[in-house]
Amino acid sequence: MTTHTFDIIVLGGGSGGYAAALRASELGKSVALIEKDKVGGTCLHRGCIPTKALLHAAEVADHVRDAASVGVTASLSGIDAEGVRAYREGIVAKKYKGLEGLVKARGITTVAGEGRLNADRSVSVGDDVYVGSDVVLATGSYSRTLPGLEIGGRILTSDQALALDVIPERVIVLGGGVIGVEFASVWRSFGVEVTIVEALPHLVPNEDIAMSKGLERAFRRRGIQYSLGVRFQRATQDDTSVTVTLEDGSEFTADYLLVAVGRGPATADLGFEEAGVVLDRGFVTVDKELRTGAPGVWAVGDIVPGLQLAHRGFQQGIAVAERIAGLSPAIIPDAQIPKVTYSSPEVASVGLTEEAAVAEHGADAVTTYEYNLAGNGKSEIIGTGGLVKVVRQKDGPVLGVHLIGDRVGELITEGQLAVAWEAHPEDIAPLIHAHPTQSEALGEAFLALAGKPLHAL
Repeated sequence: MTTHTFDIIVLGGGSGGYAAALRASELGKSVALIEKDKVGGTCLHRGCIPTKALLHAAEVADHVRDAASVGVTASLSGIDAEGVRAYREGIVAKKYKGLEGLVKARGITTVAGEGRLNADRSVSVGDDVYVGSDVVLATGSYSRTLPGLEIGGRILTSDQALALDVIPERVIVLGGGVIGVEFASVWRSFGVEVTIVEALPHLVPNEDIAMSKGLERAFRRRGIQYSLGVRFQRATQDDTSVTVTLEDGSEFTADYLLVAVGRGPATADLGFEEAGVVLDRGFVTVDKELRTGAPGVWAVGDIVPGLQLAHRGFQQGIAVAERIAGLSPAIIPDAQIPKVTYSSPEVASVGLTEEAAVAEHGADAVTTYEYNLAGNGKSEIIGTGGLVKVVRQKDGPVLGVHLIGDRVGELITEGQLAVAWEAHPEDIAPLIHAHPTQSEALGEAFLALAGKPLHAL
């Protein structure tokens, strides 16, 4: 057994882990970054980046298919599954190489292998032991399934769906959350017949109801089928197809079933509890500054209860590194973290939904405004419908910003600034949005809530 000593041991090299390592190194700490797979984690290799590459390929397919509508002569002869795979893998490889170079340049020691937290809060990797004054747990998450639903064959998680080397004819997507609707959007753009099965009453059920209904209308126009409000019962498969049966007896048959029912925390059998780290349904219990119950042990990312977003883990990793170094970074609540679903159309939000705002402040203390993208010049040019919805406290600050439409994910940072700074619409209304941009739609909503609508009645 060989012992290696560092200031900080980071267990897990995904978004939260590598961000903690980079920032800690920048602050003069020696860091060992332990990762059993590849630095970058799910986000870079199996999540955010490769799926967005697929979504871009899907967008190109849609543009070619609709090229005649803007006077361009073009035709879509098919989707080259191998070419799409090569494009996606090339993007990932380039980003991975850049991240590896950055980690190396910062002097961080990367350790390949599966780490386990010991009772004395050291970390073992095979016969080697890594000791630090502080340990950051950043072990990430895994694709969940449902009881009795075994992954394999024609029943896939997002990992296997990414690796498919064919464009299927028919797919069932179990789960209408972010992952489910993004894959549904990609496959539909590739010409696949798609049916989404969601047990809750709406798609993207964590979003404002106006966004959910808007996405449902858009998907219906695109020919994406969906079943809402009925729970899954069972799935059976043979060599050529898979059949899903719901609790009301309805059945759907397709080439593949994608199981997209959420992600669970990867914390089992890693020694956490033996070291004094408290788990609740697999998630690590932390205080508001991300300290666990074990002295000198911190946790970030998907293993911490709350939004499972790469940029949340990234921000948490930076914050923990700074706290270890004696700084006092701001605590960012989940309500101030922007969310984007990168389907076509996109859904983006930050802050409280109308329902949550009413529950917190009372119906009489909340007002909203909706601006239809039909009145926005740039949205008309790029051919997208959609909606901007702003929730405010009456005579008070902006509480939530919600958008649906192609490319609206690029606008959500302005919404984050408004919510996090507790800006009043009257504060924002005098600011000028460049013309013609989709950001003008946000400006119109703020103007209207400030009592001086320009392009809206």
